[in-house]
Formats: sequence, structure tokens, C-alpha cells
Amino acid sequence: MSTMRYAILQYIDHIEFVEMPATHAYQLTALHLRLHKELEKLTASNLPFLPKVIAECDALDLVSTGYTLHHGLAYINQLEQTFAAINEQAYPLVSLLTEIRALQAQLEQWYEDEEELTN
Repeated sequence: MSTMRYAILQYIDHIEFVEMPATHAYQLTALHLRLHKELEKLTASNLPFLPKVIAECDALDLVSTGYTLHHGLAYINQLEQTFAAINEQAYPLVSLLTEIRALQAQLEQWYEDEEELTN
């Protein structure tokens, strides 16, 4: 079993957790930092709310059922869909989507490799 890390995401009124392969967790944090930096430059009217990654940890034991734990690839897929839906005309949104899709492809490959190892 591979080592996982957990990103803690802060929304306006709650927190959520994303389980990532330990080898890729820092990429999620870096991606979020970049997206936050670039989000304010976008001019579209349908900008999404993007949570902030407030911490990463190696182990996570949720003792309350009131919190959400997202699978890393599912979270990145949702993030890609959210940014692909932005109707941006003035800013090259393609560069942000490229970064999201690069991490998406890496995670897809990682999970495929993990599945082969367990079979």
C-alpha cells in the first residue's frame, strides 16, 4: 500500500480533506497557490470559489462524520470541470487548464500503476 498525504482545504464555512499520493500532494498545494494567484486576473462572470489549502498531513483519522474526504483524482477531475466551464475571454485560461490537466494525467497514471501492483 502506498503512502498517502492529506490536504486540508478551507472553504468559507467549512473544511474538507483531499487524499493524495504522498508523491503528488505538494503538486496539489502548488496548483492551488497558482490558481489563487491567477484567479483574480480572470474577467469572467462565472468564477468559481476556490478553497485554500491550509495544511498537509501524513495521517488523518476523521472522528466526525461531518467532514468530507475526497479521493485525489476525483477532486482534480472536479477542479478541471469547474475551470473548463469558465467563460473567459481576456485571460489565457488555457495555461491554467494545462496545469490542472497535467496533474490529472499524472494521478491517472499513478492510480493505474497502483492497480497493476495490487493485481
